[in-house]
Amino acid sequence: MPSPQRPSFSIPVASATSVLNGRPARDHTSPWRFTWLLAAPHRLGFFSAALMFAFSALWWSGLLWGRALGWTPGWSLSPPSAHSLLMTLGFMPLFFVGFLFTAGPKWLGLPDVAARVLVLPVAAMLLGWLVTVAGFHTHALLSAAGLSLVALGWSALCLRFDFMVVRSQAPDRVHATLVAVACSVGALALWCAVPGLALGEELWLKSVVQVALWCFVATTFAVVSHRMLPFFSASALPLLDAWRPFWLVGVLAGLLWLQAPLALAELWLWPLPAWVRWTQAAIELPASILLLGLALRWGLIQSMKIRLLAMLHAGFVWLGIAFGLAAISHVLMALSQGELSLGLAPTHALTMGYLGGTLLAMATRVSSGHSGRPLAADNPVWFLYWLLHAGVLLRVLAALWPAHATGLTLMAALAWSTVCVGWALRYGNWFGRMRVDGKPG
Repeated sequence: MPSPQRPSFSIPVASATSVLNGRPARDHTSPWRFTWLLAAPHRLGFFSAALMFAFSALWWSGLLWGRALGWTPGWSLSPPSAHSLLMTLGFMPLFFVGFLFTAGPKWLGLPDVAARVLVLPVAAMLLGWLVTVAGFHTHALLSAAGLSLVALGWSALCLRFDFMVVRSQAPDRVHATLVAVACSVGALALWCAVPGLALGEELWLKSVVQVALWCFVATTFAVVSHRMLPFFSASALPLLDAWRPFWLVGVLAGLLWLQAPLALAELWLWPLPAWVRWTQAAIELPASILLLGLALRWGLIQSMKIRLLAMLHAGFVWLGIAFGLAAISHVLMALSQGELSLGLAPTHALTMGYLGGTLLAMATRVSSGHSGRPLAADNPVWFLYWLLHAGVLLRVLAALWPAHATGLTLMAALAWSTVCVGWALRYGNWFGRMRVDGKPG
């Protein structure tokens, strides 16, 4: 298989000064039109994802602030279950649509995918989530009906990507195959969540969310990180090599998949004996060291010279931190018979930190490059990115400092919703306009 084309980090002469100064270049833009969303898969996928990104953040932040002010809406299931389901399976798969049907054909040596063939399943997912969230506050059967639409849309998209992997004759299909398997797990998880919602079986629903988090969403991110992070680093920093042996992606996927049965045991067999906690810590501590060492090996320090590259690397660091926090938490539980732990700190380090930070960096890079703009992070997105990290720190601190958890969580929710809405407004504006360089796509 010929080597993939090296991404360019060059900056057009006309906009070089403004980007280097951290200011967005002044580009001539066309009127915003819905039809431009059908010009390329990333436009449709990312725009739909941006809507869900902003909607889910505003919904949850509004509920938290409303509760703090004494307002409590009706619920058909517990708020934590609704929150975990939406944040795990709401906007993430839609971002995957934009990425996989843009990068996937290049990985697999196949023709580009027309965005028009993705419209119906994407629309089903968007409509399905609106119905599902409405059902969260009215009736469980309404939520189940909405989630059925989401599952139907995502299943159709998964089948299309699976067929692409099967048809491909590319010698290297490892990453695409692993992603296809993970996405299929996501489809199965959505279908399994439907009866959980309909019957009000929250333990079952929590179990499904854990499987989806570790075996679908986190695995997809880890596989893409393994393929793209060292490649981007070596392209921008020639002194680095694109080190990404295949055994490493197997280790990354294996570590994440191992967390799923452990999480299920946590839900179904509580309290777990001390020897299980020690075993968890014995796995998670070396995993944390491996991941933080890998971040350095892939050029974390050197990447700080280039903002967009630094965004990708800083997000990956949170994966190592999440495993480290989990190890500490399980040691505390082993020593205290389950009385002491770090609570949800490891979970939010993983979800908000690694998944959220990497998502923002990857989506920004794709959006910039495919809109004809420089592959650079200007001041607006740089601010949003570090505001996201501030939100992660606040949420982790809330888990570690229960006495001030409410205030810290509210501040974290405000930071997160500002990032989500800010990113959606800025880049959603790009997706409905023609490329600034006049090229198709």
